[in-house]
Amino acid sequence: MKQIVNPSKESWPALCQRPQLELEFLDGAVKNILNRVKKSGDAALLEFALQFDKVKLTDFKVTESEIKSAVAQLDAPLKAAIQTAASNIEKFHAAQKREVIKIETMPGVACWRKSVAIQKVGIYIPGGSAPLFSTVLMLGIPAKLAGCTEVILCTPPSSDGSVNPAILFAADLVGIKKIFKVGGAQAIAALAYGTKSIPSVDKIFGPGNQYVTKAKQIVSQEGVAIDMPAGPSEVLIIADDTADASFVAADLLSQAEHGADSQVVLVSLSETVVTKAKTEVDRQVELLPRKDTAKEALKSSLSVVFNDESKLIDFVNEYAPEHLIINTQNSDAIADQVMNAGSVFLGGYTPESAGDYASGTNHTLPTNGFARAFSGVSLESFMKHITFQKISEQGLKVLGPVVEKMAEAEQLIGHKNSISIRLKKLNSKS
Repeated sequence: MKQIVNPSKESWPALCQRPQLELEFLDGAVKNILNRVKKSGDAALLEFALQFDKVKLTDFKVTESEIKSAVAQLDAPLKAAIQTAASNIEKFHAAQKREVIKIETMPGVACWRKSVAIQKVGIYIPGGSAPLFSTVLMLGIPAKLAGCTEVILCTPPSSDGSVNPAILFAADLVGIKKIFKVGGAQAIAALAYGTKSIPSVDKIFGPGNQYVTKAKQIVSQEGVAIDMPAGPSEVLIIADDTADASFVAADLLSQAEHGADSQVVLVSLSETVVTKAKTEVDRQVELLPRKDTAKEALKSSLSVVFNDESKLIDFVNEYAPEHLIINTQNSDAIADQVMNAGSVFLGGYTPESAGDYASGTNHTLPTNGFARAFSGVSLESFMKHITFQKISEQGLKVLGPVVEKMAEAEQLIGHKNSISIRLKKLNSKS
């Protein structure tokens, strides 16, 4: 990890830049995949399964017997852990439901907003070396609570054509029945355009590698909604002298192991804290099965030491981390000053991995500084909101002249007339 001490504010934008491991041909390669699926549908998906997943498929859909087999083979302790996580996630997201509130803005003028589920949603779940069955819970549970009528799940198959049993168990637990063995950018294409086997959807959710991320960005420009701009995972930790260095190091490495393009950042008012944490990182990383990935991520990660707490907090808000851990004695006071972060973890005993799996909050969060303007996935992410208004005769008499005056000033006489013709009729009654 590169260390910087008291950086000038002018250097902060450069320090806040995330690693860029995009290949030069990425844009063209992804567009080619999208176009082939759009044109050839299932045939293209079969070719890509052979090319990328090294598997010859005859059917994409996961069968009921495959789901039952997965449920049967998963060990009981893992099932129990997934069920506990699901319960916590459901409690937290169910509490986000809002009642319809009608507001009378003027006598006789009633306005309200109604939440309506997005009918068709697609969920992408990465497989491979780190099958993210936890993301099935994070996306499937709010989709169910919102009332989405169709939930399509795509995930890459193993070379033997199977899907990770924990993914299938989690999907079955939250009621997702339409599961397809398709991965990568081609899965995003199938969800965006539809094929003979896989229905198109209105909004696509889920993390993925640079190909998946690029595919989501491209289809969003074509009119298919996506959950948020997203990229490699990241964490920023604020630590003080009360922080246990082994905790800090473990939290840094929990994100570094996600991918070579992940970034971890440690900020502190103490160089001693940073030194101790780095020593622990060097020790702990050697114990990780994914140590090579973590070491690669650490090459583009950094520690920053400040001599002033207000500057430290300003830097954190400029960085706008996906995950922010505040491992300090005054964590609550610092948290009150956080303006830009995806999800915040307070105190020495609140590791980011708790939120990744089971505390109840959602782990699908904005990365790459997008926390300045975007929120993480919530119940509302699976809903749209329709406004309604109802105006009585008396209400129009009060509001009508206001609209007439404004429409006339904008030279939209048709708008004015839609009011005037009604007022004329009402006045003729009296």
